[in-house]
Amino acid sequence: MTGAPALLGVTSSITGLRWAGLSAEVDRAARALSQTTSLPDLIARVLAARGVKEAEVESFLAPKLRDLLPNPSQLRDMDVAAGALVEALLNRSDIAIFADYDVDGGASAALLQDWLRQQGHSATLYIPDRIDEGYGPNVPAMEMLAGSHALIICVDCGTLSHEPIAAATALGAQVIVLDHHQGAETLPGASAVVNPNRQDETGTLGHLCAAAVVFLTLVAANALLRKRGHTPPDLLQMLDLVALATVADVAPLLGVNRAFVRQGLAVMANRARPGLVALADVAKLNSAPTAYHLGFMLGPRVNAGGRIGAADLGARLLSTDDATEAQLMASRLETLNAERRAIEAAVLEEAKAQAEARGLDGPLVWAAAQGWHPGVVGIVAARLKEWAGRPAVVIGIEGGVGKGSARSVAGVDLGAAIARLSGEGLLIRGGGHKMAAGLTVGADHLPSAMARLGELLAKQGAGETSASELRVDAVLRAGGATLETVELLEQAGPFGAGNPAPRVVIASANVASTRRVGENHLQATLSDETGRLDAIAFRAMDGPLGPGLEALQGKPAHVAGRLEIDDWGGRRKVKLRIEDAAATD
Repeated sequence: MTGAPALLGVTSSITGLRWAGLSAEVDRAARALSQTTSLPDLIARVLAARGVKEAEVESFLAPKLRDLLPNPSQLRDMDVAAGALVEALLNRSDIAIFADYDVDGGASAALLQDWLRQQGHSATLYIPDRIDEGYGPNVPAMEMLAGSHALIICVDCGTLSHEPIAAATALGAQVIVLDHHQGAETLPGASAVVNPNRQDETGTLGHLCAAAVVFLTLVAANALLRKRGHTPPDLLQMLDLVALATVADVAPLLGVNRAFVRQGLAVMANRARPGLVALADVAKLNSAPTAYHLGFMLGPRVNAGGRIGAADLGARLLSTDDATEAQLMASRLETLNAERRAIEAAVLEEAKAQAEARGLDGPLVWAAAQGWHPGVVGIVAARLKEWAGRPAVVIGIEGGVGKGSARSVAGVDLGAAIARLSGEGLLIRGGGHKMAAGLTVGADHLPSAMARLGELLAKQGAGETSASELRVDAVLRAGGATLETVELLEQAGPFGAGNPAPRVVIASANVASTRRVGENHLQATLSDETGRLDAIAFRAMDGPLGPGLEALQGKPAHVAGRLEIDDWGGRRKVKLRIEDAAATD
């Protein structure tokens, strides 16, 4: 809580939140930024709230890859990994790619396959089954691949896979790991483990997703090819895959990640990759993609295969260069995604009830039950985290063993805590990165493991920041929410983890109408003497927001949310994505 007065006097909104504007310190910084840079007040407020200094304004508003791309060789083992990849390519050796079943793993695999295909070579793709094999390399699969491949590349996995990698190398295969998950004190016996989150890494690249690590490896490989007189592929045209993985894996949009996503979105808008075109079409995306679309429309559909039983479908979709094949796979993923949503809704309801029963004021919320589908525990953990404002763990139990996923909040390194828990013997295994992790735990050790995890997260400050405060960047009237305003705000994008979309309040607007859409969404129209604004609240009927907005129909209210441009029907207009509301006094 802040000592400043509540914004617009809202101490308890429909969802029970206190509203807070910019602190006095940030407000002063915003005014100074506007004066020294001639930026409009609105964009200056957004930048100041994100800690952007005057000298950083230009690079923040226009991040350029050539300025932000790190030297790949600063990562340990990079030169060995790039050399092994180039040698395998030039020698036409058999290559296998062992990838995780999520978006980051699929995009990482697709990057490698695209790069190889452009040079007349191919690779075997292996994605483990989530239920039968679990996460990461396993001994039978690695031995099978080693029997017929000279090089195995593990992407978005492998950093903790000592035994499976040893099994592959014992059969004569060379193994390299391109990953970003938290490393242990000892590394597996691969030829190279390229991972910015190795414990012996001292650089500042720990925020990269696995696809970004793969991209840097290809940058290094391209340099080696040029030295040998070859013309390598154009990597800039592959940034669509890096952008998708960065956003879907909730990597913070800081530094080079902002350039990856900004330029990757531009590549994606050209609709050149058959898999992404087909995916956008089934998702009914009829405008230029944004980071929101990657995270909430395309990413979940790619993930649906790995979650609900077709583990390799997302990776194959991203890898294919056949438009017809892409359409068929995208349609199948759309069906699986619908099934995933139904399963997710049921598990989320039960998980919320458990979390509430345990209490929502601690450093951690968690839920576990027999028979919960392992394919949805990750996304339910993310929903639970958003709902409670705390790191969350959701676990499905089968045969006395719980397999689960965890999601964190900003400033809390969940991967390190899970790794510590595993090292203490409270988990069968576990690992991940700062914002997300996976774990396997004996059902009898579950309460003690969650209690210890709560202790570790509390030491990092989890639970200290009140979940009952809504931060607002600016206050507008309905007529001020123009296309020009949104385009101005978008200069500070792309938005996502580490750089959230600006939140505004439409003050003292009449809730002219409300209408339920689908099972749990609510559309609304806001109006005042300055103009009208369409708005929508997603999943609003699942909680107090939807019924509260319906009760405000015909009455004045303050409405908080994120502004976006709606291109539906080819007509560009502004829409507010509602997050909260409060009656005016």
